[in-house]
Amino acid sequence: MANEELVLTPEGLAKIEAELQELKTVKRKELSERLKVAISYGDLRENSEYHSAKDDQAHLETRILQLERMLKIARVVDTGSIAADKVGVGSLVTLNDVEFNEKIEYRVVGPTEADVADNKISYESPLGKELMGKRVGDKIQVNAPMGIIEYELLEIKV
Repeated sequence: MANEELVLTPEGLAKIEAELQELKTVKRKELSERLKVAISYGDLRENSEYHSAKDDQAHLETRILQLERMLKIARVVDTGSIAADKVGVGSLVTLNDVEFNEKIEYRVVGPTEADVADNKISYESPLGKELMGKRVGDKIQVNAPMGIIEYELLEIKV
C-alpha cells in the first residue's frame, strides 16, 4: 500500500480540490447551523432533526477524509509530456466502432475521474486497458457483456 498512487489529470485534481474546499467551508458551516437549530428543539434522544444532522455530519467528515487522502496519493499527469503519437492518461481519442461504423470520442483519465456520460473512461477499464500505448490505425478488441467489440483508433489528441 505504500506505493499506492492515484493518477489524475490536472482537471481531475482541480475538481477534487474544489469539492474539498466546498465541503470544508460551505457545507461544514451549513451543517453547524442545522445542528444548532436541532439542538434548540431540546431532548436530543428523540430529536430526529438532530440525529439526521449528525448522520450528515459523519458522511461529510468521511468524504473530507477521502478527498484529503486522494490528494496525498495523487500523481498529476503532466499534459505537456503526453505523447501525441500513442494513447496515455489524458489523451483524447477518436474511435470507430467497426461493426456499426460509428465514431466516438473518449478522454482517457484516472479511475476517480471516469464518467461515461461525459465520455471519460478510466485507463483501468477494459477499453482503457486496451487503448493504453496504442497508435493511430491500431485495432482494439474489447470483451463486453454483449460480446467482443472492435474499434479502430482514428485520432489521438492531447
